[in-house]
Amino acid sequence: MGLAAPCFALDANTATEAELDSVRGIGPPTTRRILAERDKAPFTGWADFMQRVKGIRAPTASRYAAQGFTVNGQVFEAPAPGPTQTGGQPTP
Repeated sequence: MGLAAPCFALDANTATEAELDSVRGIGPPTTRRILAERDKAPFTGWADFMQRVKGIRAPTASRYAAQGFTVNGQVFEAPAPGPTQTGGQPTP
């Protein structure tokens, strides 16, 4: 059985202050940072959003996305894991 789709979509470029505060994990300080950065220029995507809004990295972005949060209409996709190490040596 798969995960249920979020019941709403909320975009970082169009959400109101109250809507941002309604996302679990986004409180007033993060909302203020999002709005301040958005006032400078709309977010172009998740990479831009995570670079400009302090404290938001892939795990946090995944939690927001699971609630229907998007950036510029884009759904967050976690980056692929990097090379693993075996026996102390990087895998080729």
